[in-house]
Amino acid sequence: MDIRKLQKIVVSALEDIKGKDIEVINTSKLTSMFDRLVIATGDSNRQVKALAQNVVEKVKEAGGEIISTEGEAGGEWVLVDIGDMVVHVMLPTVRTHYNLEELWQVTPAQRRKLAEPAAKE
Repeated sequence: MDIRKLQKIVVSALEDIKGKDIEVINTSKLTSMFDRLVIATGDSNRQVKALAQNVVEKVKEAGGEIISTEGEAGGEWVLVDIGDMVVHVMLPTVRTHYNLEELWQVTPAQRRKLAEPAAKE
C-alpha cells in the first residue's frame, strides 16, 4: 500500500475517536526500518486502546497488514506496527516523558552538533 494512502487511513482512524495532538514524522531519511512514525494522545487508558484498535481495524479494512501490536493490556502506550509505519498512542504523561517527537525529528548529525558546544564548556 502506498505510504501516503496508509498515512491518511491511520490519521483518519485516530481522528475518528478524537485522538489528540496527532503528529506524523517522516523517518525515511533517519532509518531504513520504517518510513513514517505517527504519534497520538488519548485521554484515558480506554481511549488509548480504542484508538489503537481503530487503527488496526481501518488498516485491515483497506487491505493493509498489521505486523504486531504491543501494550494493549495496560493501555498507557500502545504501539501498532504496520511495517512501513509505526503508530504510538499514549497517555499525555507517557508522551511527555518519552518525548518521541524530539528523538525522531533530530538527525544523528544534528544531535552531535547540539552536543558539541556543551562538550567544549
